[in-house]
Amino acid sequence: MRSPAWTRDELVLACALVVRNDWHELRVGDPRVQELSELLRSLPLHDGIAHELPEYRSVGSVSRKTTDLATNHPGYAGKRTKGGSLDTAVIEDFIGREAQMLAVAQAIEGGIGSGELVLIPPQPDEVAEDGTTAPEGRLLARWALSRERDPRLRRLKINQARNRGLPLQCAVCAFHFEHTYGELGRDYIEVHHVLPLHISGPRETKLEDLAFLCANCHRMCHRSHRGASWRTPAAVRAEIEKAMQATPSA
Repeated sequence: MRSPAWTRDELVLACALVVRNDWHELRVGDPRVQELSELLRSLPLHDGIAHELPEYRSVGSVSRKTTDLATNHPGYAGKRTKGGSLDTAVIEDFIGREAQMLAVAQAIEGGIGSGELVLIPPQPDEVAEDGTTAPEGRLLARWALSRERDPRLRRLKINQARNRGLPLQCAVCAFHFEHTYGELGRDYIEVHHVLPLHISGPRETKLEDLAFLCANCHRMCHRSHRGASWRTPAAVRAEIEKAMQATPSA
């Protein structure tokens, strides 16, 4: 059995280590390589293959991957090792959005360290229709979707809105399920986190962190597009307004 190809989540963690090392590779004897190897083997991504394949994400393989990432940086002057297209994409993301990508890596590390990410089962839509994963990786997408599908939080948010006399309508397009579907749509609405995990960190969700969305606008908030897979309701409203301005009037 061969080790599976590196996922985006794994590459984000490896590239973060390279970035923290001033874009230099890390050798086998470096304790940071050992720590990353142990972390990668604990990620819930490959159906427990770490127990079946001792060499999976070994210290040697992790060190080689840091070499791939370091030598394929555009500013590297020496001979480059062979890296894949996903390696190149992650390198470009770190070059263009270093602070954000380091925060993504830190959020994944925090989720694994707390044990929370290991307990979350795979979620529908954590992988896009074309098979790609979110720029921040599959695990943070899984975590975000799991939080937003927590029925307890959704119920508390709905109760809060009712107590304040606020309508259960989409924060983007103002769609109101009960007004359209009658009794069938009563109390139906989805919730979306106002802050992504890599910004908020793995803290307890507050009701103020949530916004009401219809299913369509919620999907647009999470759709991978131009290097982003998370948007605020305001950002999606801006996209709608831009599309309306670009559409010629009949």
